[in-house]
Amino acid sequence: MKPSFDPQAVLRGGLPDRYLTPEDISAMFSVPIETVYHWRKQRTGPPGFRVGRHVRYDPVAVQAWVAEQSQLDAAA
Repeated sequence: MKPSFDPQAVLRGGLPDRYLTPEDISAMFSVPIETVYHWRKQRTGPPGFRVGRHVRYDPVAVQAWVAEQSQLDAAA
């Protein structure tokens, strides 16, 4: 049974006790899963890492990426 998880809570600081999946990232930012994979291929999205053939994201790294994007957007 998959535990309940609110991916939007990560953006509000309620970090989950597990690594995030591409599907979690997709839900968190309300973008298609293809966008998440495109970000990874272009190295423009949150940093992920491989566990075997699966991609996972550290919630702390995702929060840091969001903060960085906010700073870049504010500077523009």
